[in-house]
Amino acid sequence: MNDQDPEIIYSKRTGSYLVDNERVEVLIYKSDTDPQWILEVVNRNGTSIVWDDAFINDDMAWRVFQDTVENEGIRAFLDEDDPRMTVH
Repeated sequence: MNDQDPEIIYSKRTGSYLVDNERVEVLIYKSDTDPQWILEVVNRNGTSIVWDDAFINDDMAWRVFQDTVENEGIRAFLDEDDPRMTVH
């Protein structure tokens, strides 16, 4: 039995992105023991959104992030109690 933790491998798509004046961290990663990629988005408050489904490659995960921003806007990743969410 191997007691070592699996190594985390990050996609080249992992990084900080500015969309509509909101910065989010997009993390796309997998372990060296599982070929499935995980998509996680962290907003400026540190809230983490992780997709339930894994992806067969990092490009698919990236496309899902892009599609979410295009269809729902960057607000999909903001906290509901964030004052910027209020429409005046």
